[in-house]
Amino acid sequence: MTKSVAIVGAGIVGATAAYQLSKKGIAVTVFDAGVGQATKAAAGIICPWLSQRRNKDWYQLVSHGAAYYPLLMEQLRADGVTYLPYEQVGAYIFKHTEKQLKKVEEMAIERRVDAPMIGEVEALSREDVAKVIPGWANPDGALYCSGGGRVDGEKLVALLLEQAVKNGATVKRQKVSLSKEGEDIRVVAGEEVHSFDAVILSSGAWVKELLEGLDYYVDVRPQKGQLIELELETSEDTSKWPVCMLHGEIDILPFPGGKILVGATHENTKGFDLTPDEALLDGMYEEACASLPALKAAKRSGVRVGTRAYTSDFLPFFGKVPETSNAFVASGLGSSGLTSGVWIGELLARLSAKETVDFDVENYPPKNYIRKT
Repeated sequence: MTKSVAIVGAGIVGATAAYQLSKKGIAVTVFDAGVGQATKAAAGIICPWLSQRRNKDWYQLVSHGAAYYPLLMEQLRADGVTYLPYEQVGAYIFKHTEKQLKKVEEMAIERRVDAPMIGEVEALSREDVAKVIPGWANPDGALYCSGGGRVDGEKLVALLLEQAVKNGATVKRQKVSLSKEGEDIRVVAGEEVHSFDAVILSSGAWVKELLEGLDYYVDVRPQKGQLIELELETSEDTSKWPVCMLHGEIDILPFPGGKILVGATHENTKGFDLTPDEALLDGMYEEACASLPALKAAKRSGVRVGTRAYTSDFLPFFGKVPETSNAFVASGLGSSGLTSGVWIGELLARLSAKETVDFDVENYPPKNYIRKT
């Protein structure tokens, strides 16, 4: 029986696992240095069904993640939480040509058979979009998906950890390392070595450093992501605007009170550098303004910078760390981490608690990305 679990890394995966394990009455200790989480720079669009990425395992993971969000929100609501950082507001995805738009529409309708939460699917003109988002200027047509949602990753992580602490979990803001005795992984914090029934390594790109200390090679590397926080003075109810998925990397995410997030970059050569790049930020801002000119008058209230983890084949992995008895790991989630991360956190909570899971976890094996050197 699992009585104690350590979680190293409190991004979306670790925070979800901490919340779910604490609800089971398991003693949870979360270790997190609090620097550079990918979740803090996540654009926050939950609408994987419109992606044309063809890998079936990836799609199954993100589709389950999107379906899990409403269930997670119901749990939080039952716990007495009144403000929920996730909401189904619908999503627009824009395409340059009618042919491209039709292709996405057909794909969405086909996928809706197995994923009914996709909801309503409808092709729209620029004029249709402008009826919902006044002043919309992007000339391209859009596909509307009513099941699309938005989430503030930073607020969701804080909320999950807050609820976990209320359930008895402990959060320690410190950097740790690992030690190994036989097949048992332990957590080293300062000069203290801590033993747990299970250890979950959910530190994103930093999991490479953690496991290299135990002579593992890990196929994970950092990807820098930046987004812009804007405050738009408007009488419009921006909380009801759908999220907008433009071409390339640019998304526009409206939140209540005129708060608009624009992002995010995908920078593969910057390592763990968290310095804002004004040239890239300005480029994203200008592109967003071309679609919604009202943003030119918005106040830039902040910048979010985080580090995602990605693998050589751009697929995530999670499950038992090879040649260990009590360690679990998740990494390589990339830019879809906010969508799949809650579901992976739930699955790791079940696995570390020695519960059965009703998902094909063997399709995401850590042994394909982690090996002894």
